[in-house]
Amino acid sequence: MALRRIALRDFVIVQALDLDLQTGFTVLTGETGAGKSILIDALQLLLGARAASGVIREGAERTDISAEFDIGPAALTDWLDEAGFPHDELLLRRTIDLQGKSRAWINGLPATATQMRALGEHLLDIHGQHAWQSLTRPDAVRGLLDAYAGVQAQPLAALWQTWREAQKALLHARAAQDTLQQERERLQWQITEVDKLAPSDDEWDELNARHARLSNAQALLDNAQGALGALQGDDAGGALSALAQAQHLLQDYEHVDASFRAFNEVLSACIAQAGDVAHSLQAYLRHAEPDPELLEQLDARLAQWMQLARRYKRQPPELPALLAGWKEALRQLDSATDLAALEAAEQTHAAAYQKAARALSQKRAKAAPQLAQAITQAMQGLGMTGGRFEVQVDKAAEPGPQGMDQVAFLVASHPGMTPRPVGKVASGGELSRIALAISVTTSELGEAPTLIFDEVDSGVGGAVAETVGRLMQQLGRARQVLAVTHLPQVAACADRHLVVSKQRSAAGTTSAVAVADADERVAEIARMLGGQQQSPTTMAHAREMLAGARPATTTG
Repeated sequence: MALRRIALRDFVIVQALDLDLQTGFTVLTGETGAGKSILIDALQLLLGARAASGVIREGAERTDISAEFDIGPAALTDWLDEAGFPHDELLLRRTIDLQGKSRAWINGLPATATQMRALGEHLLDIHGQHAWQSLTRPDAVRGLLDAYAGVQAQPLAALWQTWREAQKALLHARAAQDTLQQERERLQWQITEVDKLAPSDDEWDELNARHARLSNAQALLDNAQGALGALQGDDAGGALSALAQAQHLLQDYEHVDASFRAFNEVLSACIAQAGDVAHSLQAYLRHAEPDPELLEQLDARLAQWMQLARRYKRQPPELPALLAGWKEALRQLDSATDLAALEAAEQTHAAAYQKAARALSQKRAKAAPQLAQAITQAMQGLGMTGGRFEVQVDKAAEPGPQGMDQVAFLVASHPGMTPRPVGKVASGGELSRIALAISVTTSELGEAPTLIFDEVDSGVGGAVAETVGRLMQQLGRARQVLAVTHLPQVAACADRHLVVSKQRSAAGTTSAVAVADADERVAEIARMLGGQQQSPTTMAHAREMLAGARPATTTG
């Protein structure tokens, strides 16, 4: 996978540029101020760098940058699929207008700057004196060591995620347990209080009925006695005597008129029922009497019902169902969380993660000095004789999805110096050469298929410059390499040579990029050797340099 094409419209001093790129090692050269780094600036902007209206060519309303990449590793297609972008091709585009408003697209669908930056990590790795991506990102540094060690951190990340989920489940359960305990205590207190009353389902109605009878006991007795007197009476003055007399009168003539017999039957039934009532009233009067003590007890119990009903904002008849509901809720709380099972699961997942993390740490620790030695060796040929590179693997403050290690690159650019973090090396030129040494050493291991070097040869010359060119040439066999350079020794080693030039016209100054063919390339190398005034000597030197750098040089 590589960068196949880049197109610019109204970018800085570029009016329009459509450039096809190839694999291998490509250099961009040109006079000072011609805009050799414009392509790199455009790519950085395309891949999520901060947008500003200052990149728009004077007189234009907006700048438009697009690029086409080959689709390659599964990691890239997985990223596109997860982010919701089609992945049968890879076309990126970004526009910026005069108001600084930026818009971006991935395969024709709108994308955020964050997504463009994330995608860029899969596509490009840019090295320059002021543009450091890989060597200052802890995840990229760790990834380079893992690639060199031949290990994969993804399985560990899965174990980490499982462990984290088990931890969260346990923590939530414990937090809930505190809440549940409070709820349990509240329910238990309420249940105990209402259990003292022990209300039954029909008791409230029965209590009210009994209370009504006892509170009206004397009136009931008086009325029962009066009713009994009305039925029985004295001196044949009661209802029963009157009914019996009526029945006797009808019986005397029922043989004359049959209807009297029917009347008599009804009176017989009335007499029998009235007699039963009189008998029941006599029994009632024998046993019924006022009971002030029992009435007081009923008053007290009814008051308890009313008091609890008001406290829990319920109607008295609802108390039995409320108590049953509380008891069921308490039962459910008691069986809601099995902390022992969750603790056991968390411990199991923790042990699995820690075992895998320790194994990964051992492989990293074994590979670290080997990687350091290989990079140190590459540094010796880049003008850093006696320099030393170290890969430091320390225990991280906390375990994470990538393990329990913190990986850092340290370097001492001169003998006797104490190795320091790569990002804190004082010299930009040294930092660039260190990056080149790392890139060459790990060229077959990194993720980004395209490496871009912006003036990495700053401050070197002679044999070191030739070594830089040879290393980039070697690196280009495995990756696509684009390099902005001012050194003819580096340019001569390239598979393809692009020349950046300024063109002045009445409309203003613009920059153009053209592929240098055989003769144009000789002329450009000669210019880099001796300036604008080319001589037979510089031309001959240029041809010799091209022939020596690459016996079968690709010219265009």
